[in-house]
Amino acid sequence: MEHAQEQEASLEQTQMYCVQRPIYNQELLQGQLHRRQRTPQTLGQKIAHSCRCSSKRAKAHLYNFLPILKWLPRYPVKEYLLGDIISGISTGIMQLPQGLAYALLAAVPPVFGLYSSFYPVILYTFFGTSKHISIGTFAVVSMMVGGVAVREVPDEIFSLDSNSTNITDVLEYYSARDTKRVQVAVALAFLSGLIQLCLGFLRFGFVAIYLTEPLVHGFTTAAAVHVSVSQFKYLLGIKTSRYSGPLSVVYSIAAVLSKITTTNIAAMIVGLTCIVLLLIGKEINFRFKEKLPVPIPMEIIVVIIGTGVSAGMKLNEAYKVDVVGNIPQGLRAPAIPDIQLIPAIFGDAVAIAVVGFSMTVSMAKTFALKHDYTIDGNQELIALGICNSVGSFFQTFSVTCSMSRSLVQESTGGKTQIAGTLSAIMVLLVILAIGYLFEPLPQTVLAAIIMVNLKTMFRQFGDIMYFWKTSRIELAIWVVAFVASLFLGLDYGLLTAVAFAILTVIYRTQRPEYKILGQVPNTDIYCDVEEYEEVKEYPGIKIFQANTSLYFANTESYTTALKKKTGVHPGALLAARRKAQKRHAREIKAANEQRKKAVLKLTSSSTNDVEARVKHEIASDDLPVNGKFEDSNVQDTDVHDEHEHFVEPKTNIHSLILDFTPVNFVDSVGAKTLKAIIKEYKGVGVYVCVSSCSGPVMDELTRLNFFDESVTRELVFHSIHDAVLACQMKHGSAAKADSNL
Repeated sequence: MEHAQEQEASLEQTQMYCVQRPIYNQELLQGQLHRRQRTPQTLGQKIAHSCRCSSKRAKAHLYNFLPILKWLPRYPVKEYLLGDIISGISTGIMQLPQGLAYALLAAVPPVFGLYSSFYPVILYTFFGTSKHISIGTFAVVSMMVGGVAVREVPDEIFSLDSNSTNITDVLEYYSARDTKRVQVAVALAFLSGLIQLCLGFLRFGFVAIYLTEPLVHGFTTAAAVHVSVSQFKYLLGIKTSRYSGPLSVVYSIAAVLSKITTTNIAAMIVGLTCIVLLLIGKEINFRFKEKLPVPIPMEIIVVIIGTGVSAGMKLNEAYKVDVVGNIPQGLRAPAIPDIQLIPAIFGDAVAIAVVGFSMTVSMAKTFALKHDYTIDGNQELIALGICNSVGSFFQTFSVTCSMSRSLVQESTGGKTQIAGTLSAIMVLLVILAIGYLFEPLPQTVLAAIIMVNLKTMFRQFGDIMYFWKTSRIELAIWVVAFVASLFLGLDYGLLTAVAFAILTVIYRTQRPEYKILGQVPNTDIYCDVEEYEEVKEYPGIKIFQANTSLYFANTESYTTALKKKTGVHPGALLAARRKAQKRHAREIKAANEQRKKAVLKLTSSSTNDVEARVKHEIASDDLPVNGKFEDSNVQDTDVHDEHEHFVEPKTNIHSLILDFTPVNFVDSVGAKTLKAIIKEYKGVGVYVCVSSCSGPVMDELTRLNFFDESVTRELVFHSIHDAVLACQMKHGSAAKADSNL
């Protein structure tokens, strides 16, 4: 209680303090401050400075390039090791079936999914800055890779007699086709990795901010639909071609429906059973996640059960159920990617590089915020580029961060990338020793794993209601990203979504919010008068604010809103004044002519009666006194007659303050518009000044030659309150001068 009273007393005492200082405009403020003398560097000096090296700087660059050198020597074994081991085993168990399954999406043999789950994970341990994400195969990127592989190497490129029953011919056909598709996938990984490396070294990590959350969610939701549709044929055991490009999802659905009568009942039963088991397991993990020490590894359990059932019942021979097939033991020798494919796949590589980086950096930022550490977006680009480009020499396809595995790695106690390394070692064990055990695994089991793991992405349909309530523009971005990616394909869909997102930025800058500000009583705080009841305007002063910068795209809307909000239209007012002056002149002319006629009558008549009569006529004609009319309503009436949109100018508006607090930049068109506003309002007797102009904006106005004899720095004030006080003083001085006259 005493503490609360002390706080109240302290607050009251603080409120009593008042800082006495001059009314600061820009001229006065710069006169009291002295700029630091800075000599601008030439391009040669900048290059020489960037190339300069010292032992300290070299060490810093080395630590930035290899983050493992920072955290590994300080690794607290007793605190972290057990959690990393449990997390690594759990993630590795999940990595195995996903690597096999996502290889189907990439249109390559399953063993290449295992390669892609080993080499990139090891590389990321050395170069990555995130402690919790799991690098490896991911459904969306794998689907994009598969689309390119099928487009470049379609089934029709190799001829196979449909009536051929020679098993050797069939195996040779699939072997030749798969070899070509692997070359495309490897070249795609190499090129996308090089693009990510270049962007990382050029410090382009900030590009991820343009992939806004609604865009990424809409895109990945459409990708989930693509992935699910592509797995229908494996789930049902139907033989159809794989499609890519625009409307591929429609063609895929049509192909499955056209051959629905050829469904393999055994494959469908196995697949649906696996889906049910996986959903039950995930529900148990979700409901009892606080009680379970580690999540139940349902994927590997389903893989083991499916493999055992397939081998025991000989599903491939007896029921024609497609299986994984040959998984060669051991690692392949390094090979150079086929660079001749680069011109044909360059656009796809850019899309995969951007999507892969956006998924990685978004998950990395999420975990960094949760566990209170920082990540380097540029280093993440470099790390991902190394994972893809170097991994391609070892026959891997493009990889990125997996959302589901990352959540498992973090939730099971993972502290560092040691957990990722342990999961890669588990994959290596399968490649070297026991990979052949998974050869009888039915492909329908992998399809079931893929489709169930997309459950999280399908939940993103709930974003529609959320964005409907919060932001219609973000809803539009989500819908455009989803629809374009669904029907145009993932590559063209992403390009369309990014272009639309940029258009929304332009739209927002051209349609900002315009406000008239007023003072919060007894403070120097100014708020929107339409939003708060207590906020009051100063008599005779209008404070105008736009929450945008002033440049060529919105200068017209800025001036229109300014005239509408303030109620003062200088052009209409000047036109009305000119019309009133002409009317006044006509009335004077008519009165003078009438006076002349009266004088003529007076001179022509010598009688007193006539003279009295003329004087009576002159007195009754309401002639101007000394040539002047005293009709105060002429101006206001003419204003209404002049322009239908003109609001009657209030005689008590003498000053206009333009609040530049939200303004980040001004271009040449904006500077010219601002100068025109100042001169136009000055012509109708309204004093215009600018407040809260930031340093960079002041520098831009100076470079644009905004200030001259008519527009000086004295019109720019440090704050709104400074401008208000200056306007009051100026109006008071003018009123006093008028009264003296």
